[in-house]
Amino acid sequence: MQAAVEAKFTEETVLWVKQHTPKLLTFAITRPEAYRFSAGQFSRLGFRDGAGFIWRAYSVVSAEYADTLEYFVVLIEGGPMSARLAQLQAGDSILLDKTAFGFFLPGRFTDGEQLIMLSTGSGIAPFLSMLQQPAVWERFRHIGLVHSVSHANELIFSQHINELIHHPLIGEYTDQLTYQPVVTREPTAGALGQRLPQLLQNGTLAEGLGLNFNHEQTRFMLCGNPAMVTDTFQTLLDMGYSMHRNKVPGQIIMENGF
Repeated sequence: MQAAVEAKFTEETVLWVKQHTPKLLTFAITRPEAYRFSAGQFSRLGFRDGAGFIWRAYSVVSAEYADTLEYFVVLIEGGPMSARLAQLQAGDSILLDKTAFGFFLPGRFTDGEQLIMLSTGSGIAPFLSMLQQPAVWERFRHIGLVHSVSHANELIFSQHINELIHHPLIGEYTDQLTYQPVVTREPTAGALGQRLPQLLQNGTLAEGLGLNFNHEQTRFMLCGNPAMVTDTFQTLLDMGYSMHRNKVPGQIIMENGF
């Protein structure tokens, strides 16, 4: 039985760890040559725990073609996995499920010209992976990336996003991108200050992105904490948008596994 379980994962090496705030962590691990994923999917990472294992799902920040796998984690007080990750150092070992999971994929939309990426906390991770794929930029004429956090020091990817203009594969497309930070608990220059549902309802988000949201051309992807996803999804339903399904095309795809 143990051998069968271990056949489903590989043991990888932690390459680097960066602690941005007491609760925000990014790190990278080695990538097996056979590991495949699509931008927007998540990995299962784990550790041995006594006679068993502990596993959690984390969206990949890296591009599909990257040599390493990068992740962004919000540490949860009292969480058993967070306790392990808080002690993580370069050179440590970590377990990686051989299979990537999830259907949070922009390619599921069959039409539309505007892709609006709405995220809170670590929910920005899959969007950072998507933005490194030329196919996303070729597919949508306008991309709006929205990242909502509580405090300004949690906007840890702002510089990374601004530097996409120098990316060798997608730099030529970045004039199609508008990045809109949202900080809900303190006034912050350049950031909006309300929760995403309110920003959608009052039109402030569309104004901040310089876009006219409409049912024909606007497509929304939601990723982050369950409260945001639930409330924002309901707001979009109230605005006349609908969930995208394989047999019934709509304007919303969401992921709330954070």
